[in-house]
Amino acid sequence: MKAKVFRHIPLYRFLSYCQEDLHTDNKLVLDCGAGGNMPPLSLFHEHGYQTCGIELSQSQVEKANAFGQSRGQTLNIQQGDMTKLPYDNQVFDCVYSYNSIFHMKKKQIEMSISEMKRVLKKDGLMFVNFLSVDDFRCGEGPHLGNNQYEQMDDEPVIHSYFEVDEAERYFKDMKILSKERRVLERIYEGDIIKQGFIDYIVKK
Repeated sequence: MKAKVFRHIPLYRFLSYCQEDLHTDNKLVLDCGAGGNMPPLSLFHEHGYQTCGIELSQSQVEKANAFGQSRGQTLNIQQGDMTKLPYDNQVFDCVYSYNSIFHMKKKQIEMSISEMKRVLKKDGLMFVNFLSVDDFRCGEGPHLGNNQYEQMDDEPVIHSYFEVDEAERYFKDMKILSKERRVLERIYEGDIIKQGFIDYIVKK
C-alpha cells in the first residue's frame, strides 16, 4: 500500500524524537483527541507503534477507526474524555495531543495534561501544542476570561489562547526537549490569515 503523507509536520518532529530517544521494542503511543478522517495515529502505526486513542465525539471515533481499517490498521481509538483517561498509571511510552487540547477552558487543559503525565511511563515523551495569542482569532467572540473565547466553527466551541511562556508551569516537573513558537500566514477562503501555535516536546 502506498505510504500516506500526513499534513502534520510537528508530529513528524515528535515521531523523530520518539524514534531517537525511546530505546524499546513494541512502543505504545496514546493520541488524546484522536478522531477525524485522517488520524495521525496511522502515521505512528506505520512506524511500528502500538496505538491507542481517545476522542470525545463518537462520530469522529468511527471516522478514524474506519480510516485505519481501510489501511489494514487497528488503531484502537475509543470514545472518552481526555480529562479522565481510562488507563492505568505509566502505561504509554509516548503521549500526544495535537490541535486538540486548546478546544477547552484552561482549567480542563490543566486536568488533561495532568492525566497525560499520569499515564506516561518514566522517561516517556509527550507532545502538546497550544494556540497562541498571535492567532488571528484571539479576541473574537464572547470572552470567558484569561484569553478564553467561545467561537463559532461548525458549532460553538471554546478556544483558549496562551502567552508565549504561559504553559511552562504545566511542565515544571518535566524536561523540555523542544519548544517552538509558530506564527503562520496562509490563504483561507481567499484571505490571508495568521495562525499562532506554541509546541512542546517534553520528557517525564
